[in-house]
Amino acid sequence: MAKILIVDDDPDMVEAGRYVLEKQGHTVASASNVEAGLKALEANAPDLLILDVMMEEHDDGLVFARAVRRKGHTDLPILMLTSVNRALGLNIGKDDEMVPVDEFVEKPVDPSVLVAKVTRLLAEKAR
Repeated sequence: MAKILIVDDDPDMVEAGRYVLEKQGHTVASASNVEAGLKALEANAPDLLILDVMMEEHDDGLVFARAVRRKGHTDLPILMLTSVNRALGLNIGKDDEMVPVDEFVEKPVDPSVLVAKVTRLLAEKAR
């Protein structure tokens, strides 16, 4: 199965995601901030990246996604977890420069939705 990296500062979200995805046969690594996430990205060479929008700073996930793309990981699927849209009434969407992610999922994440999104993104990558 796939190697997945979750970058989120909420340990409960990381563990819930890890539990759900490992039950599907995936290997899951994690990091709690941008710096650790970038190191984990290089150390683990994941097949898919799951990011939270807000970590230490309100836009850490977006900063991380842009850094990943600048480092040349243009074919790495990125799934962004967010409660920003609902909580703040914003409508953050995909944008190749500012928000270079493949998919968004609203928190709290329904496990079946997470599995479906991960499965679809990995299948698209394999094409």
